[in-house]
Amino acid sequence: MPRLRSLASGQSPKAGLRAKTGRYIGFCRALPSPRRHELQDAKLSDVDVFDALAATIPPALVHQLVHSLGVARQRCRKLPAQLTLLLPIALALFPTDAADAVLAKLLQGVRFIWPDPAFQPASKGAICRARYQLGARPLAHLFRAICRPLATPETPGAFRFGLRLVAWDGTVESVPDTPANRRYFGGPTNQRGAGSFPQARGVYLVECGTHAVIDGGFWPYRIAERVGAQRLLRSLAPGMLVLWDRGFHSAALIVAVQERGAHVLGRVPSYVRLPVREVLPDGSYLCRLSTGKDWQRPRQPGPLVRVVVYTLTDPQRPGYREHHRLVTTLLDPSQASADDLVQAYHERWEVELVIDEIDTHQRLARQPLRSQHPVGVLQELYGILIAHYAIRALLVAAAAPRALDPRRLSFVWGVRLVGIALAEFQEVVAEQRAALYARLLADVQRHVLPERAERQYPRVIKCRRSKYPPKRAEHHRWPQPSKPFGDAIEIVK
Repeated sequence: MPRLRSLASGQSPKAGLRAKTGRYIGFCRALPSPRRHELQDAKLSDVDVFDALAATIPPALVHQLVHSLGVARQRCRKLPAQLTLLLPIALALFPTDAADAVLAKLLQGVRFIWPDPAFQPASKGAICRARYQLGARPLAHLFRAICRPLATPETPGAFRFGLRLVAWDGTVESVPDTPANRRYFGGPTNQRGAGSFPQARGVYLVECGTHAVIDGGFWPYRIAERVGAQRLLRSLAPGMLVLWDRGFHSAALIVAVQERGAHVLGRVPSYVRLPVREVLPDGSYLCRLSTGKDWQRPRQPGPLVRVVVYTLTDPQRPGYREHHRLVTTLLDPSQASADDLVQAYHERWEVELVIDEIDTHQRLARQPLRSQHPVGVLQELYGILIAHYAIRALLVAAAAPRALDPRRLSFVWGVRLVGIALAEFQEVVAEQRAALYARLLADVQRHVLPERAERQYPRVIKCRRSKYPPKRAEHHRWPQPSKPFGDAIEIVK
C-alpha cells in the first residue's frame, strides 16, 4: 500500500524512501547524545574515527606521523590529513564499495552526533585529490610503526625450540591496467606478449603463531622475491627462527640472518650441492655451504649448516618417496631433532594461509584495486596490510584470556565485526569505550573454528588457456562504428 500511494501521488518509491530516511535521521539527531556536546567546537581532524582499533592504531600516533612527515594542511576541510591517512585502511575493510561509500561508512557514527545536521562527507573527486596529495609514504611509515610480533611464550604454537617462528614468502597482486601502472609495476611476459594486468611484487614477513604480518613491502614485478627478503632483514631479532621456501635459498642470506641473531630453517633446491662433512646421530649431517656468484673466481667457504634429508612413506600424500632437503643453523640435535625440524618446517605454510586471508577473504582478489596510479596502488596495498594486522591483533587479544590458539578464531568474522564496531565506538564517550571493547572481544570469541584438519593438495592447475586471442594495446581504444547496426547487416544468400 505505501508503494501504491507514492505512485498515485506522483512520487517515486525512491523519493519516498529518501524522505523517510531523512525524517529518521532528523529524529535520531534530536535524540540526546552524551558525546554531542564534546563536538560543539571540534574540527573533523580532532575526531578519532578508528576508536574501535585504537589499541592497535593509536590516534596520537596518527597525528604525530601527519605532523612529522609534513603532510598536515593549514585549513581543516572535509578531508584532513589524519582522515585521509586512515581512509586506505577503511578501503581494505569494505573492498566492494566505492571510495565515497567507504568514507560515508567511516563517518557514519560521526554524522550521527555531529552538531551540524547539514554535514556531508567529501565527494569522490575530493577523495581522489586528497589521497594523491598525501602520497604513499605516510601509510608505509604507519605500517612500520605499528606492526610488531604479537605472540607471547604462552601463545599456543607460536614458539619451537624456544624460538619465535616467523616465515617470509612472496606474492603478486594484480593492479588496474592503466598506462601509469604498467610503466611502473610491469608484469609477466612470454612469447605471446605481456600479461593481462600489471602486477606488484609483495614480500611478507609473518609471525606463524598469530598470522600477523610484522613487515612487508611492495615493488615492481621485475624485483625478485629474494631482493625483497633482504629488505625485511631489518625486522629480524634474536630469538627468531626464520622459515623459507627453496626459492629464497642463499648462503649470503643465511649469513645475514645469523648476523641479526636469528636462526634459519629452509628448503634447498635440487641443483644445490650439499657435501657431507660430519654425520650426526639423528641421521642429519653438517655441511659447509659455499658463497660466490662468479664462476671465474673460486667460491669462498660459507656458513656451517645442518642438513636434513627426508621422504614421505604415505602413498596418499603428494611427494610420496621424493627426497626433500632442509638446511638449518640449529646444529645441535639435542636442541632440535631431525624429525622435529621437519615438522617445524611445515609451519611455513602459515604464511600461505595469511596470503589467502588477505587475497580471498579480506581484499577479495576478484574485486580489483581502485587506484589508477602507482601512488594510490601502494596506498591501498599498505592499507590492506595495516587492516589485516589490526584484525589479527584483535583476535590475539580475544584468544589470550581463554588460552586459545589465535588461529582458531574466525578471521572473516573479525573483518565483519570491526566494520560494524567503527560507528558504535564513534557515538559513545571515552568512559564507555572500555565496556564496548570488552563486548567486541566477546563477540569475536564466539566464532571459534573447528580443529584444523590435515590438508594436502598436489601442484596442479585447473585453468587452461582461453581459445580467444589475448587483449592487446590496440583493443583498448576500439574505433566507433561507421554506420548504424541496422545498416551494417547484409543477408548472405
